[in-house]
Order: sequence, then C-alpha cells, then structure tokens
Amino acid sequence: MIRVKDLPAPDDIFPVRQALLSVFDKTGLIPFAQRLREQDIHLISTGGTCRSLREAGLPVTDVSDVTGYPEILDGRVKTLHPAIHGGLLARRNDAEDMNALHTLSITPIELVVVNLYPFEEVTSKEVTEAEAIENIDIGGPTMIRAAAKNYFYTGIVTSPTQYEAVACELLEQSGGLTMTTRRALAQEAFRRTGVYDQAIEAWFGRQNKSDNDSNVSALPARLRTGLPKKRSLRYGENPHQKAAVYGEVEDTWTQVHGKELSFNNLIDLDAALHLIGEFDTDTPACAILKHTNPCGVAVADTLENAWARAFATDRQSPFGGIVIVNRSLDRATAEAIDRIFTEIIIAPEFEPGVTALLEQKKNRRLIRSGAAGSETPALDIRSVSGNLLVQTANAPLPSPEVMRNRLQVVTERAPDRREWQDLDFAWRVVKHVKSNAIVYACNRRTLGIGAGQMSRIDASEIAIMKGGKSEFDFKNAVIASDAFFPFADGLVIAAKSGVRAVIQPGGSRRDDEVIATANENGMAMVCTGVRHFRH
Repeated sequence: MIRVKDLPAPDDIFPVRQALLSVFDKTGLIPFAQRLREQDIHLISTGGTCRSLREAGLPVTDVSDVTGYPEILDGRVKTLHPAIHGGLLARRNDAEDMNALHTLSITPIELVVVNLYPFEEVTSKEVTEAEAIENIDIGGPTMIRAAAKNYFYTGIVTSPTQYEAVACELLEQSGGLTMTTRRALAQEAFRRTGVYDQAIEAWFGRQNKSDNDSNVSALPARLRTGLPKKRSLRYGENPHQKAAVYGEVEDTWTQVHGKELSFNNLIDLDAALHLIGEFDTDTPACAILKHTNPCGVAVADTLENAWARAFATDRQSPFGGIVIVNRSLDRATAEAIDRIFTEIIIAPEFEPGVTALLEQKKNRRLIRSGAAGSETPALDIRSVSGNLLVQTANAPLPSPEVMRNRLQVVTERAPDRREWQDLDFAWRVVKHVKSNAIVYACNRRTLGIGAGQMSRIDASEIAIMKGGKSEFDFKNAVIASDAFFPFADGLVIAAKSGVRAVIQPGGSRRDDEVIATANENGMAMVCTGVRHFRH
C-alpha cells in the first residue's frame, strides 16, 4: 500500500523560480528562454540545449554542475540523478520533503521544458536497429512524468506550441502558473509519453513480426490509439452532434478545392477509396457512391464511358454524391460529371484545365487520391457503447486470375469467359455494399444494386427495380450476393430476370436446394467460401 499523506492544499498560483530546459527540437527555444529570464527565472540545462542558450547570451547552469557528475555514456545519462528528480518531485507543502532538499542542498524546479528524441520520425524511414534504439529517449520521458506527477508545484512543457501561452501566463501572473494550467500541461505530458511509448511498442512489434510472423497476433493484447486531434469538424453525423477528426487523415489523399470536409464526407471518402482500390489501373474504372453505398460502378475503354455506364445504373441517386475514378481525370469525363451536382470528385490526378472547370461549383470538393485507392490499414476500428470493436481489415481482393483459382464451381454448367469476368467484377462491388447486398452486373457494369435490406429477397427486388428504371435487360446478367442464399427464392427471382451466373459464399444448410434451382434454370454458380458482410 502506497502511503498518502494528509497535506495542505497547494496554492492556485505557484511561482516559478527555476526551470530545467532539455529539448531536441529547438524551435522557438531562445525567445521562450529569454521571456523566462525576464521573469527572473533561473535556467539549468543539458548538452546541446545548454550550448544554444549560452550562444544566445543567456545565463544558464549546466546540469552536470547541479548533479556533480558529468554526462556519461555518450549522453545517455545526464539528468537521472536525485539532485534533479528530487527538485522535480518534492512536495512543497510537505515538511519532510523540504527538509530532505535542504539537507542535500537540492533546489526545487518549478518548470520543465522537454521534448523528446524523434523516435516516430526516425523509424518512419528505413533505419538500422541500432539507429532506432539510440532514438529511444529515457531521461526525457522520466523528467516529463516526474514533473507531470508533481503538477501541484511543477509545470511541464512538452512542445514548442505551448511556449507562447505559458510565457503569457507567467507575465500575467507575475512569474507564476495557475493550477488550471499546470493540470492541463500535465495531461498533455502524459498523453505525449503515452503516444511515444506506443510508437516504441509498435516498432518492437514490427521487428518481432518480421522475425517470426506466427508468434505475433494480428490483434494486440492492449490497444493504444494515442492519435492527436487533427481538427474539430463543423458537426458530426447530424448538426446537433459535435465531432472532430484524430490522426493524419490526409495520409492517402489531398484536398485541392472546396470547403472543409464534414464528418459524413470523410466516411464517404473512405468508402470510395476502398471501393476503387478493388480495380487495377490497367482499365479505366469509375464508381459513384451515396451514403457509402455504390450507386453504380463500371469499367470501360475510357473514363468517359466508364462514367456513363456507372451513371446509367441509377440516374437519380448520384445527385449530391461522390464520384471516384482510377485514372487521371480528363476534360471529357469531367464535363460529363459536371452536368449533375456532385459533392466530391476523387481522382489520382487532374489533367490541365480540369480543376478550373470543376471549381466553378463552389460547394464541390476535389480530392487527389494519390493512388488508385487507399492502402488498407491493418486494423478496422469502430466504436460501440463507448468501447472499441477491432478486427483485421477486409483487404482488397487479389487479381482476377488469383481469385478464379479460389472459386468453386458447384453447378453442372461452368461460367463462360464473359461470365467469369462479370462474376469477378460483381464480387468486387458487392463487397462494398451494405448488407444484405445484391449486385446485378453485365459486361463489367452494374445493372442494379440492392443495399442494406433486412432480407436478401428485398435487396434483389430493389436491384431489379433500380435497373428497370434504366430500362436494362437483365438477360445474360450475373448476380453477386455478399452472403449465402438462405433459401432458393432469391435465386428464382434472379432466374426469372434472365440471370445466367451467380457468385456467392455458399455455406447454407440449404445449399443443395439452391444449387438444384440453379441447375434447373441452366445457371452457373460459383462459391467463394468467403462472405463480405458490411454493417
């Protein structure tokens, strides 16, 4: 049991008389230190930080003069000493603590200014194991945690972005910091060390995984996000909800025009990037989405034709939706897309003059994806009742050739060459449609999409209804289902519409009945053995 003393409450405003500065990133260091000296705050420092302060003409005491020991082990040990940590951790309202400082001639430290070795930045590149290890800061996190723990009496500054606010408060409070500020600085300090430790842990995980993949679980025993708040959003899914985005959301795309993306825009953008990522860049592809569901998808000989074929699936829903292509957006395709209001247009590049054309609609956003699609992260994370559900990501499907080797023909008739192409295409699309999902396709274009229905029959009927509005003929089409057919009735509807081939996971207790129905109607059916629920 740790003994907790019954001590008087600390003062709201606590004066700063001595500051310890030890920073790797020296941005803004000298002006900040000058403002500390203007408040008659004594400076102590280490290594390169100390040299920078002296070169700027500031009076500073070297840490080695405080500890009585030189820096050793190539600077690995500088501040790990009672003369430093006693000054950081002493409780000013505890007579025993203060007597100990007096007996050992230790001076209290009321402000610590520390930022850490750039481990995250260094290990984001190709480095040796020795280089990575040398960038693991030890003394810095130790000082940060000590000062943050003793925030009743010590302020801890961990980023140059905090210098201005701290300097202003010291001036306003005659050289003191308020409890509110000290507590807020401590919270940010522990967040920073937590993120730092997470980066180190993740690096070790990558090393261990490369040594022996079988010994490392895809799901960590303890999940730490530690993502920094990127920015607040205007509102969340609805105007009465507050929202913010955390992390570096623009890692896989860049906004080149339009107002800031909303909460819903970001979700739609993510869905679009992952859908287009199913198609290689050898053939032009276009997808139109609304509320994360595809309205139409097609490949063709040109982007303009791919757009036209995708738009033909559903001419009503795309209004205010998202269009994404897998090639540089050309003028002809841009002019075709521009005929309807499209909220977001995404392309790897925009040909000369295209952005000027599309920017004429001020409410439109233009996004440069930088690639055919977004690189799938290792983990898919969602919230549920304030907790996190974590799963490995549903990675993009392999090439059509590899996919075909994984499929099992379960009917008397096998698909012909065109049907194989359409089955592969439809399976890539249905994977990105909310369950229950049905996709009708022919000649690598969607004819009808049924999304998010309570029954697979409803999804199939909606897909047919959508295609009927476009006066499509479903003869010789294929159908894809994200999960198995629980009954043969869904297949009967497809057969009556003229469908010739089916792709589905299989695995139903009534598979024999479903397969028999396919045979009775001369349909080819292949099973994937893998479902693609999307909730």
